Amino acid sequence: MRIITSVLVASLLFVAQSGFAQERLSIATGGTGGVYYPIGGGLAELINRHIDGYSAVAEVTGASVENMGLIFRGDSDLALVLADTAYQAYNGTGAFEGRQIENTRALASVYPNAVQLVTLAGSGVESLQDLKGKRVSVGAPGSGTELNARALLEANGLSYDDIRVQRLNFNETADALRDGDIDAGFWSVGPPTSSILNLATTRDIRLISFTDEEIEKAAEVEPVFAPYTLRAGMYDGVDEEVQTISIPNVLVVNSDMDEELAYQITKVMFERVEDLIAIHPAANDTTVDFSLTSTPVPLHPGAIRYYEEIGEDIPDNLRP
Repeated sequence: MRIITSVLVASLLFVAQSGFAQERLSIATGGTGGVYYPIGGGLAELINRHIDGYSAVAEVTGASVENMGLIFRGDSDLALVLADTAYQAYNGTGAFEGRQIENTRALASVYPNAVQLVTLAGSGVESLQDLKGKRVSVGAPGSGTELNARALLEANGLSYDDIRVQRLNFNETADALRDGDIDAGFWSVGPPTSSILNLATTRDIRLISFTDEEIEKAAEVEPVFAPYTLRAGMYDGVDEEVQTISIPNVLVVNSDMDEELAYQITKVMFERVEDLIAIHPAANDTTVDFSLTSTPVPLHPGAIRYYEEIGEDIPDNLRP
């Protein structure tokens, strides 16, 4: 938290000392216990320091689903969202049935989220099916975590009627597990995440592996799901690899964003990615290759200009 705070304070001080009017950009992120907020804070600092005429601030939000609405209404200028959320919003499917957001454009896919199902040792939860009848946090209302959790459950024959649903954000989920108020909780976030790291220092935790069949069924429902392995030792007491699924996180904007601004943001993010990595290790996956192979919605023309400038071929499905 001190790292995040220092990033934002430094950004605001830079703006205050710059001596000229700047256009303010809002970056919609998520809760402070996830990865969106520090990554968004780092991106804000890059904009403040390296793009003339603009200042940026990372905003705490309910994450992916809420963020798409903020982009659609113009209440935020940039947003981090899960790939399935962006895909559904752009196509008017799933949670966005009847409210298609066709003006969605992407600058990049930033890093993959891993769906992490966490419980405490001795809870009796050792598999996805063991969640039946248990108190389970499926993520904050309107978050990508809830979309992922629901898709994973339903693909494998479980519904909200089978569990005692709690809708808690990351920090609330960790606190509820620690205090024995729930039996298990979902995170869809870039690993490792601070709220699970902190929980593991005070409680013996277990991360639940999914079977090959469970992963295959989930991918049939959500094409953006892909197998992912959490390495052993990522969290205290988790000494074996954990098999799960991942979903790219996408940096989206409104199609009305100025082309030059979109170009400059894309350029500074990739050319100064080491600054983002210093804030959170999830940015190790912030690469041009990952972006061009994982983004589920069309790119903004400003982003396309950057990718073409560095010699990349743009897939047809990423052109507006």
